[in-house]
Amino acid sequence: MTLGQPFKVAATTVAFSGLLLASMFVSTPRGKAHDRDDDKDPRIEQGFDIAPVHLKLEGKDRDLVGLGSYLVNTGGCNDCHSGTGGPFAAGGNPYFLGQKKKIDPNIYLSGGQNFGPVGAPPSPNIIPRNLTPDKETGLPEGGNSFEKFRTILRTGKDFEHLHPNCSAKITSNCFPPDPSNPVNGDLLQIMPWPGYQGFTDHDIRAIYEYLKAIPCIRGTYPGPGGIAANIPEEPVDRCTE
Repeated sequence: MTLGQPFKVAATTVAFSGLLLASMFVSTPRGKAHDRDDDKDPRIEQGFDIAPVHLKLEGKDRDLVGLGSYLVNTGGCNDCHSGTGGPFAAGGNPYFLGQKKKIDPNIYLSGGQNFGPVGAPPSPNIIPRNLTPDKETGLPEGGNSFEKFRTILRTGKDFEHLHPNCSAKITSNCFPPDPSNPVNGDLLQIMPWPGYQGFTDHDIRAIYEYLKAIPCIRGTYPGPGGIAANIPEEPVDRCTE
């Protein structure tokens, strides 16, 4: 063996070890999420990994859908907007002993949980709305346009005016004047839209694109008109219209 041969052997060993480590990294789920495309946001593939429902990608921007899934599914949206009974499937509540998280796909983002009133009578009960797309338009959150959806996340504006302030004309299902709890009935209550104001337009577009890709689910959210005397109306079946 010549003087240079040990260095060649060492270099070959290092190179082989590097390739081996790289292959091991790529073979892991997290490695795949980061190595599928080094130029892309790793949250895109992670979003596909954690999406709990089948996604319809035809005609949609795949990267936006993946990023939107990441933002929605790590941001707690389904914690409030799942159907009655909460977000987890039977036996899949991670807060319970020995159970691993499993999201119930049958009520995913379909709305309907009742959070009760946020003020004195005749304050309405607050029920998160159905975010899934309707069959007629394919648009999420009751068929809202992206511009309306962005306005909701930026300002909390309630375009449906389901929880107004009481007035001479509105005396039921409304927020009464209360200096100690001056609720603004023009805005969505409980929804953490003040935190969502920090989203970029790209983030909001990604969330919107993801919500277009999820299945339409009927859910238990009351139909147009909201809640009469705090009793939910029959849910509207937007999935078969």
